[in-house]
Amino acid sequence: MIITIDGPAAAGKGTLAAKLAQKYNLAYFDTGMVYRAVGLQMILGGYALDDEEKAEFFAKSLTFPKMMELSKNSEFRSLDGSNAASAVSAINNVRKALLKMQQDFSHNPVFEDGTPAAGAIYDGRDTGTIICPHADIKFFITASPEIRAMRRFKEYQQKGVDIEYQKVLEQTIARDKRDYARAGSQPAADAIHIDTSDFSIEEVFNEVCKIIEKTVKKS
Repeated sequence: MIITIDGPAAAGKGTLAAKLAQKYNLAYFDTGMVYRAVGLQMILGGYALDDEEKAEFFAKSLTFPKMMELSKNSEFRSLDGSNAASAVSAINNVRKALLKMQQDFSHNPVFEDGTPAAGAIYDGRDTGTIICPHADIKFFITASPEIRAMRRFKEYQQKGVDIEYQKVLEQTIARDKRDYARAGSQPAADAIHIDTSDFSIEEVFNEVCKIIEKTVKKS
């Protein structure tokens, strides 16, 4: 079983996907990690984020072990890391180079230790349209820009990052505009939309579980 969790940044995709993977014993693929890995290599190498040739090189040479190694770097999920990931993801040749790696995983999903899994939960943009259009169940998780910016702002506060809410909101809106400009970034036609603005993660999780179990029962 393949389930995709698509939607804009800070909508709650990651938390939901991780909980679903644990509940249903499925592999978990955070597709944003591939772009963070390329973006981080650009940062560490001192390259401009619009250096398409270098970004494509890093994308083509990226391996799963390398990605996991890079994920341990403190900058991997930092504000700069997020911005770098978004920037390189807008480069067409980077997306092409990383697409096959992400698609192949759906045919042979494995857990972190390499053991085979019965399916996978995909967390990330374009998962229901470009990466796994054949997915059994597709969700599009969203929330207002203000709510998402506040969530991200609180995350930064907890990590000790000194940044103003207004700046986070501006970056959220700018990222939305950049992401939605890409082909395939719109919700899949058969995706189930859930707005998390006024609900807790537990409420969203329970609702999604009901949908999954109802869908499985029908099949």
